[in-house]
Amino acid sequence: MSSGVEHIAGETYHGRRGDVKNAFRYSVDYVLLDAESAVRGPALFSRNGGNLASVQDRDHGGLPHEGTGAVWVRDVLAAHGIDLTGRIDLLAQPRLLGHVFNPVSFWLCHDEAGILRVVIAEVTNTFGDRHSYLCHHDDLRPLTKAETVAAKKVMHVSPFQPVEGGYTFRFDITSDRIGIWIDYSNGRGGLIATLSGDRKPMTNASILRAALRRPFGSRRVLALIHWQALKLWWKRVAYRPRPQPPEGDVSR
Repeated sequence: MSSGVEHIAGETYHGRRGDVKNAFRYSVDYVLLDAESAVRGPALFSRNGGNLASVQDRDHGGLPHEGTGAVWVRDVLAAHGIDLTGRIDLLAQPRLLGHVFNPVSFWLCHDEAGILRVVIAEVTNTFGDRHSYLCHHDDLRPLTKAETVAAKKVMHVSPFQPVEGGYTFRFDITSDRIGIWIDYSNGRGGLIATLSGDRKPMTNASILRAALRRPFGSRRVLALIHWQALKLWWKRVAYRPRPQPPEGDVSR
């Protein structure tokens, strides 16, 4: 069975809470694909192959560059006693000319009727650590924009935020649009991060437009992360050294 791949020319927003405010809004490209099917995509896109744009299974589901893709997702669901046999989609930034960095990717897990029941938020920091947050309601009711799912923060992401407090996730995944909100709180501090964009079939033209608008792909993402870090340092926000990463790779 083969499936098409979708392109989300999206927008991400980050807004910092607390005594020192900082906010930014950037455009970003994501792809959405069936993680267990052969992908029928345009000539300039490849799955597990070199191309202008590509998605590699080894980049997701497990340690960075050592992932096993959807096999890992099925193992995580089984280990947590979740019986879902529907489609698993991966929402992630693609490699551009072989390079990728995904601060957060999302595994969208459906039941046989195609209803979204579980999301695994796969978080990777700039230090090479990765931890995933298993997001679902206790009764596995559908994930919709009307409700949030909570998770305790356990991995160091930013040196300007502590490893304490928790996240609330909200997902609005429809047939034509992606909307994700992540609200991190730790007392008076924290931040809000969002990702939104329309779902459209990926084409050679859309890949070329994205490459021209954002020619450095995820290298640009890394550069922007460090630029924001420099701004926070300039504002004299306390810097926290990287602690030991959590032992487990998945939590709620």
